[in-house]
Amino acid sequence: MQEQPQEELKRSLGLWSALSIVIGTIIGSGIFFKQGAVLDSAGSSTMAIFAWIFGGVITLAAGLTIAEIGSQMPYTGGLYVYIENLYGRIWGFLAGWMQVIVYGPAIIASVAGFMAIMMTNLFGLSSDWRIPLALITILFIGALNLLENKVGAAFSVITTAGKLIPIAAIIIFGLLWGHHNAFGQTVGQVSQAGGGFGVAVLATLFGYDGWILIANLGGEMKNPQKLLPKAIVIGITAVLVIYTLITVGVLRFLPAIMIHKLGDNATSYLAMAAFGQMGGKLLSIGIIVSMMGTINGKILTFPRIVYAMAKRHDLPFSRPLSYLTPKSKSPVVATLFIIVLATIMMLFFDPDHLSDLCVFTVYCFYTLAFFGIFILRRNKLVKRPFSTPWYPFVPLVAIAGGIFVLISEIFNDPEGVLLFIGIVVVGLPVFYLVKKSTGAMNN
Repeated sequence: MQEQPQEELKRSLGLWSALSIVIGTIIGSGIFFKQGAVLDSAGSSTMAIFAWIFGGVITLAAGLTIAEIGSQMPYTGGLYVYIENLYGRIWGFLAGWMQVIVYGPAIIASVAGFMAIMMTNLFGLSSDWRIPLALITILFIGALNLLENKVGAAFSVITTAGKLIPIAAIIIFGLLWGHHNAFGQTVGQVSQAGGGFGVAVLATLFGYDGWILIANLGGEMKNPQKLLPKAIVIGITAVLVIYTLITVGVLRFLPAIMIHKLGDNATSYLAMAAFGQMGGKLLSIGIIVSMMGTINGKILTFPRIVYAMAKRHDLPFSRPLSYLTPKSKSPVVATLFIIVLATIMMLFFDPDHLSDLCVFTVYCFYTLAFFGIFILRRNKLVKRPFSTPWYPFVPLVAIAGGIFVLISEIFNDPEGVLLFIGIVVVGLPVFYLVKKSTGAMNN
């Protein structure tokens, strides 16, 4: 393995902070805004529930596979570091470039866009307010993350605890007071042009995405070899159970045809119908807090990738991008960089479209990383603090899931796929130009 840059970030994150970041970055807008899209694509309520379960199983297999890889590379940078150590300098750069230029800003912009839809519904504002509200939220959360990492982590703990209230309310009310059968609502009641089960699973993976971001904080954990695998596995398992229960609860309370008609507004309607005007508003506020927690987790973690790359002189303007505040050791310039790119994405792309494309882009590199477990296993001398259970079955499930995601999105949106791949490929000339200017090309 290549030697990593000396860590300067504080190792101050414990298990509860790590778990709150994993759960907080996963549970955000997806489970609340993708119910209609998953249902339409799946074609029936039963298949929609199975799509959420299948997406969770793929994610859990991915998490178990990455947990073994990450336990052997407990550095700040996450996927960027893994791909470089497995496949070399250029592939590592492209993995990092993808995250800081495409995936990170896109997913922040997407979640903020969904959150703004909820906020305009809550306050009865016109759709013209969506972008300003999303931008204000990103700037506010970004300002919190310019402080010491404990501040952002504490905000994650608070918002993760806060989001459990609307989640529990939807699950309990739907399961106990819903009058519809969550299973068996046929395709005739929903839609026959949704795209199929594969597209449904792809939509759920946006809801599950974010689990790997805790790996970007490996250099800031107290005992990353043990904490990283534990946080990933426990966090994903908890979210899988929660998502399944939420989906069943929603389908028991609202008939499938109504979810189809309401689309992105299904959750807002459910909140008002189930808990009345005041209760519905309080529940909506809880969901908005949930999304803010997700945005916080992403703004907390993505600048660490920028920092790790800039520390290696892999980016233009690496010196300012690798700057840490003297006292709090926070990557302030890197954080501002991510916020600016997210703002640009928000202005030019629809949040629903962004969500699918960012999942496709990151799964290109997830799948490469999944293959890496077989590369590492060949070296019998390397110590494994964590071993993926049921090897090689679990990594093979992760790989099959990754390939499934890529093929589904290529057929579903070839133009968007080409655009995002093109942005990633542009990273190659950037890499060579930066290395030429620094005179430090390493393969």
